[in-house]
Amino acid sequence: MREHTYREGLVTFGDDLSIWDRVFTVNPLVLVGTREPESGYDLAPKHMATPMGWENYFGFVCTPRHATYANARREGAFTVSYPRPTQVVLTSLAAAPRDRDGSKPLVEALPTFPASVVDGVFVEDAYLFLECALDRVVDDFGENSLIVGRVVAAHAREDHLRASEVDDQDLIHSSPLLAYLSPGRYTQVSESYSFPFPTNFMR
Repeated sequence: MREHTYREGLVTFGDDLSIWDRVFTVNPLVLVGTREPESGYDLAPKHMATPMGWENYFGFVCTPRHATYANARREGAFTVSYPRPTQVVLTSLAAAPRDRDGSKPLVEALPTFPASVVDGVFVEDAYLFLECALDRVVDDFGENSLIVGRVVAAHAREDHLRASEVDDQDLIHSSPLLAYLSPGRYTQVSESYSFPFPTNFMR
């Protein structure tokens, strides 16, 4: 079914058209790290990534065609680095294609440090780091899959930690956040406002 108008001012998409290429949406941008089959580690940018509920679970969307999928399933673990706005170019380099021998020299050149619990690495100078043990893989979202891990260790930079003596807006202003505006753009979040929750609201 092609595009059509069912209400003035709205364009309706048929299920044969991609919704996500027609409008911008705000997403996180993370680097998922996995161990390669022989040696070394892979880092791949992901924007369809989010906590899975209020407990310590984290998930991201990946296609089985990518090494990240195979590595996470085989090794049973992955890491997540949340880059800062100053690391956009570095994050982009992690998406570079592999050489003929399957290596990713640009990724191997990125500054990293080892995770503390799982077998993996983090990207230096990011602000939030998650170590995840693979919990489940849910296939068949079209050609994509949802990979979910249980967070077994987490680390954050001191300058990004919320504290009672620091106003949240001041924290975000001094330590901006990177957001991916899909498709193909990014922004820096440095200004925020308190959300007007209803009285007695509970999550």
